[in-house]
Amino acid sequence: MNSLLKTFAAAALIAVSTFAMAAEGPGSKPAKANVNLSTADFALEHYVAVTTEGESTGVEQLFAEDFSQKVQSANAKTNSRNEVVKYLKKQKGEKLNCTVTTDIIEESADYMVAKVTLKFENFSKTDLVTLVREGNNWKVSSSVNSYK
Repeated sequence: MNSLLKTFAAAALIAVSTFAMAAEGPGSKPAKANVNLSTADFALEHYVAVTTEGESTGVEQLFAEDFSQKVQSANAKTNSRNEVVKYLKKQKGEKLNCTVTTDIIEESADYMVAKVTLKFENFSKTDLVTLVREGNNWKVSSSVNSYK
C-alpha cells in the first residue's frame, strides 16, 4: 500500500511538471524585464551599460520611438532606432575595452544633455546624448557620435 501511494505521488508530480512545461510551450519567451528609467541619471547609466558593457535588458525600453543616431565622420551616417536596437542586441555580453566618463552638459525637469566619452588605446569616441522625460520614464531621444 505504501509503495502504491509513492508510485501515484511520483506519477502526479511528473504529470504536473510536464503540464507546466507544456504550458510554456517550445520557444516561449520570458516576459520582458523592466529597467528602472524613472530618473535621467538612471537612464543615462543604463545607456552607458548598454553601449559599453553589452547589457541587453531593456534596450527597447531605453530608446524613444523617434530616436536617431548620427555618426559624424568622413562618411557621416544616420542610424534609426531599429538599426541601433538590433545592433546593440547583437552585442549582448560584449564589453568594450575603454574608460568611460560622463559629463552632464544641461539638465532640466524634462530633458538632459550629456557627453559620454569613451577612451580607447588609440582613439576616443564622444557621444552627445539627449534624454527626455516621457510620462514617468526617461528615454534616449538622440545621440551624436564623433571620433578623434
